Amino acid sequence: MSEPTQADNVLMDFDLLKKLVVGIGEVADISGVPQRQIRYWEDKGIIRSVKEGEGSTRKYDYLNIKKVLLVKELLDDGFTLDAAARKVEERMKTINDAFSRLSGNKGQSE
Repeated sequence: MSEPTQADNVLMDFDLLKKLVVGIGEVADISGVPQRQIRYWEDKGIIRSVKEGEGSTRKYDYLNIKKVLLVKELLDDGFTLDAAARKVEERMKTINDAFSRLSGNKGQSE
């Protein structure tokens, strides 16, 4: 059996990150963004919680936590919320495209 390539390791890490979810309180603690603001951003469609049953605490995956951190950073830099949300969506598209290309190249020689 051959050793995993760097691309394989990145994809395994990404698969692991997709499984990690934390509650809104933890996101607030990690990011420094108040829970009320996180809920507002979710209401605006900037982030999405992971649905884990009826009436349960809002949970967020790695990608949405990353969005919270990026939006906060842009707001701190003077962007409006709408401008920050657009910029974050552009960044996330770039990241998704890169992982899609990486996944498509899996198994090909470099």
